Order: sequence, then C-alpha cells, then structure tokens
Amino acid sequence: YYSKGLQRMGADGLVWEFETLDAYLENPKAVVTGTRMNFRGMKKPQDRADVLAYLRQFSDMPQNIPESSPTARAPEVELSPEVFALVGDPEYGEYLGSECQTCHQVNGDNAGIPSIVGWPEEDFVIAMHAYKRKIRPHPVMQMMAGRLTEEEIAALAAYFKGLQ
Repeated sequence: YYSKGLQRMGADGLVWEFETLDAYLENPKAVVTGTRMNFRGMKKPQDRADVLAYLRQFSDMPQNIPESSPTARAPEVELSPEVFALVGDPEYGEYLGSECQTCHQVNGDNAGIPSIVGWPEEDFVIAMHAYKRKIRPHPVMQMMAGRLTEEEIAALAAYFKGLQ
C-alpha cells in the first residue's frame, strides 16, 4: 500500500530514476508533498550514493543505475546560500499567490492537491526549484515554477509560510 502522496506523484508521472531517488533521499518532503514519512533526508552525498548502490543490487536493470562512486553523481537541486538568504516580501507573495490559489487551498485542505499553507520557507524554496529544474514531476507545477524568479519564489515562500 502506497501513501496518498506517493499515489498522487505516480499519477503525475513520477518515475523512480537515479536522479529522483537521490533527490528523494536528500529531502523526501521536497519530492513527495504531503508525505507522512518522518524521515528528514540524508544531506551527505556519499551516504545517498551508498544507499543507491545498495538498492542497485535489487534492480532488474542494474546497468541503468550508476555505481556509487562520486564521479557518477547525478546533478541535484543545489541552491546557493544566497538563494536561501533572500528575504521574501509577503505582500508581493500574496499578490503572486492568487494564481497558486486557483488550484491550491489556503484553508489547509488537501483534496488531491497539496495545501501550501504553513510550509517552512526553506522547504517551499527547495520544492519550487525542484519543479523549476524538472526534478519533481508535475507538468503544471514545472511550468508555473519555471516562470518564477528567485525573488518571486522567496516572496511566495514568505507569504504561504505565514498562512495557517
């Protein structure tokens, strides 16, 4: 049995490839929103590479999964400290957020579409950049995030963090 979050991501086209597994191991909530999993992720690239090498043993197509050597590392969502240091303007985020609220509920309901209220700013920024770089699968979110600047993402993160 898979969680609703994983089922939704599967329906949205999530494919467990090296890059998505690596991103999931680094920050599960950035890849599968609404997951109830308490695992906070593995920040060290070598730790993730070791887990992926272990999982490779059980793959029916191990030739499609790189070895765990650091030279075979897949690109990941790497954000500079400057991106996280941006202080978003919540009022500008409210203005931008009206488009988000076409689909997402601000009352905290999660009826098949994740709620976007009360997110920690860092998690929101990571998720939006993962969509922007097409690591997280969802064509609409990839398109929406792809149009946003870093300042706009920071403003949205500041606005939605403040909603309860």
